[in-house]
Amino acid sequence: MDKVEHGHVERRGSVGADVDEAVLSKTVSDGTATHHASNVSFDTNTFYGKLQRLAGKFKVEQRGIERVPEDERNDTSYWNIGTMWLAANLVVPSFTIGVLGQPLYNIGFVDGALVIIFFNLLGSATVCFFSTFGPKFGLRQMVLSRFWFGWWGVKLIAVFNLLAGIGWSAANIIVGAQLLHAVDPSVPGWAGILIIAFCTLIIVFFGYKLVHMYEYWSWIPTFVVFMIVLGIFAHSGNFVNTPMGSGKTEIGKVLSYGSTVFGFGTGYTSLAADYTVYQPSNRPRRSVFLATWLGILPTLLFTEILGAAVATSLTINGGDNPFQQGWNQAGVGGLLGAVLFPSVGAFGRFCLVILALSIVANNCPNIYSVSLTLMVLGRWTRRVPRFIWTIVCSAVYVGIAIPGYCSFEAVLENFMHFIGYWLAIYEGIALTDHFVFKRGFSAYNPEHWDDKDKLPPGYAAVTSSLIGIVGMVMGMKQTWWVGPAGKGAGGDLGFELGFAFSASSYFVLRTIEIRILKR
Repeated sequence: MDKVEHGHVERRGSVGADVDEAVLSKTVSDGTATHHASNVSFDTNTFYGKLQRLAGKFKVEQRGIERVPEDERNDTSYWNIGTMWLAANLVVPSFTIGVLGQPLYNIGFVDGALVIIFFNLLGSATVCFFSTFGPKFGLRQMVLSRFWFGWWGVKLIAVFNLLAGIGWSAANIIVGAQLLHAVDPSVPGWAGILIIAFCTLIIVFFGYKLVHMYEYWSWIPTFVVFMIVLGIFAHSGNFVNTPMGSGKTEIGKVLSYGSTVFGFGTGYTSLAADYTVYQPSNRPRRSVFLATWLGILPTLLFTEILGAAVATSLTINGGDNPFQQGWNQAGVGGLLGAVLFPSVGAFGRFCLVILALSIVANNCPNIYSVSLTLMVLGRWTRRVPRFIWTIVCSAVYVGIAIPGYCSFEAVLENFMHFIGYWLAIYEGIALTDHFVFKRGFSAYNPEHWDDKDKLPPGYAAVTSSLIGIVGMVMGMKQTWWVGPAGKGAGGDLGFELGFAFSASSYFVLRTIEIRILKR
């Protein structure tokens, strides 16, 4: 229904904030042409305003980080929620996380599977929880974070989210390039990276609606291929029940591998609400949580445990076998090729192409949300249309992936640890604030999302983040740094101590902050 006010004609849009010519109006007072796209206004006399208007003709989402009004929340499908995470995690990077337990940590199959189950239960819970905030408030995850970190403090969090999203996308796309190289060794790594990045860009460029549509269907061929891999490997006799270790050494392996698994499982926490903002506000929170949980957890367990099982073949004949040779030549692509090619020949190459393209489903949420995160950094970044930021982000992660192609295992491991570290700190502060200080959803006033004077000051959150980093450094166990706690435990305790330090310090500092500053 149209609304006329002060010489403006405003028309509410639909999911994705599509615009047509009917919503173009003139501001009589200053003669400036103003476009109103579902409560998102921009000056059509500016360069970016003209781009927005042109993009609207092609049904490109124009909304940035503005709150989604209630009458535009017409994404009523629970399947959209579940399949979003189903498709994003039923991918080769998830399989690779399972594989890494053997070559990087020398962990047995049973203990590796237990690590995968336990740490994914822990890591995926926050993704499910924060997904419930989208329908409730109609705000993106980084904008919601202002209610915990304040107007200025959230900019620090946004920087970490940018680094994690770009780095994760780079690591993911390397996996896809390895698969394409395994299919055809004449395809160089950089070419595979460019192919997958371009496919991803097309989808995220158009925004929320197309991202959900793609994720809704893209998991099906990938699932079929993984079932083929499971069937062939189960009947090959190449599974080796690698033994479980014991003692302090085993504890160290479990903690370090668990940190990698946790980093992957919890990785979507900082963008969870982005994909439920168009759901109606009357959605039961339990239903949204359950839809997310059913999409993410079974998928992670299936792909990662399958990867751990296939990785046991690397130990046959002390590593002198086609599986290890494939791994050495083309990483996870070579390993999957060693499973598929002897049994199904050319069809196996087709399967690898499908798995390579599954990276698109994994990177779409990253790049779409990174473009929104950039808009939190400052007023000027909000003036640049979201779809322009998707192009910039794509160029950056491709620039990282191409030189990182030859050192994939180190790149992936380091980024998974980094994601786990910073998100544990983020979760420690956000969860403490929500449950201890706000005591539930009723204490939020979503109308204040863009009013820095009515948001928390952020001093307590920023200080607690720094204290959390101290805990993280103490617990780390990396090749380039081993903290005292990590050394004592024999494994990585970075995310555990990061969470504990940030949550406990925030409890104290926020209490003081409220008493002194009264907000």
